Amino acid sequence: MRIGIVCYPTFGGSGVVATELGIGLAKVGHEIHFITYRQPTRLDFFSENLYYHEVDIKSYPLFEHAPYELALASKMVSVVKYERLDLLHVHYAIPHASAAYMAKKILAEENIHIPIVTTLHGTDITLVGKDPSYEPVVTFSINHSDGVTAVSQDLKNETYKYFGVKRDIEVIPNFIDLNRFKKQKKEHFKLAICPNGEKLLVHTSNFRKVKRVEDVVRVFYEVRKEIPAKLLLVGDGPDRDRMERLCRELGTCDDVRFLGKLDAVEEVLSVSDLFIMPSEKESFGLAALEAMACEVPILTSNAGGIPELNVNGKTGFVCEVGDIQDMKEKALTILAEENLPTFKANALARAKEFDISNILPLYEKYYQETIEKSLKKAQ
Repeated sequence: MRIGIVCYPTFGGSGVVATELGIGLAKVGHEIHFITYRQPTRLDFFSENLYYHEVDIKSYPLFEHAPYELALASKMVSVVKYERLDLLHVHYAIPHASAAYMAKKILAEENIHIPIVTTLHGTDITLVGKDPSYEPVVTFSINHSDGVTAVSQDLKNETYKYFGVKRDIEVIPNFIDLNRFKKQKKEHFKLAICPNGEKLLVHTSNFRKVKRVEDVVRVFYEVRKEIPAKLLLVGDGPDRDRMERLCRELGTCDDVRFLGKLDAVEEVLSVSDLFIMPSEKESFGLAALEAMACEVPILTSNAGGIPELNVNGKTGFVCEVGDIQDMKEKALTILAEENLPTFKANALARAKEFDISNILPLYEKYYQETIEKSLKKAQ
């Protein structure tokens, strides 16, 4: 198949999943065309089946903000026509699904029929999409896609709850490339961070309020009272300065390191003992899955689709959002010497269920079904 993938080219989960999906599809022989305003973060190598088409966003004095949706729709029309695409797969509803619908209608004027699959990732539905200024467009775009997928059952339920969606939504979970995300031998790094055998806790996110990074710092503060421990915070964002101040207030600065954005996060995960994800909203929990693939048990909130990934009491524990005391107790249970090896093994076993080799065929099957239904509809 010749497939166009439209996504945000950033560190966010939707962009990462879209890029990894395209790379995986290219490896099994499909021709993949990425359409976005900048080369995706993880698309940094050459492959004969991978193509990149940059959306040219011109600035005109008339516009206060460049009309990206129009430029994107025009680029989709061009790529579909000249690369003879079989399907467009757009990730994140806003504005990709509506731009794809516009491109589809333009192409139909030339008797070119292109099916559209829209994948819902989370905040496009649970946060941005609920905004009254966007909701009608989001609802319309979902209902007029030829196929719609969501990354968790919880996100599917949220979509039906808050939008007037009348069509079926297929749940296809996020996935992991176990060739990349696996435990590496980095004992020298662990020794440098934890020279006295301290337990190493880790959190990765974009440091937004919804991620509740403050809960991570406070859980660590409580754990550190009981056992020697260190904390690594990977990522950056609006809450970073506040977290640095909180560490100073709690007197934990010597045991907390802010590492900023890292491409090779798997190297940090390889030496970690516990991953903490206390988010108040999370459609799936891709960062937690990456940790599990590196044999790191996870301590999470019960938000969104996380409980669909984290098997409570087996791969880690699921706690109520904001329950610092319970998280502290559960963290100590996981980190106990007699428990940690079992939790680590269970985390890896669960991650293997989400290996890209298991999820890729689900997308291929859904693409084929969508193309066939679209052809019948067009006849």
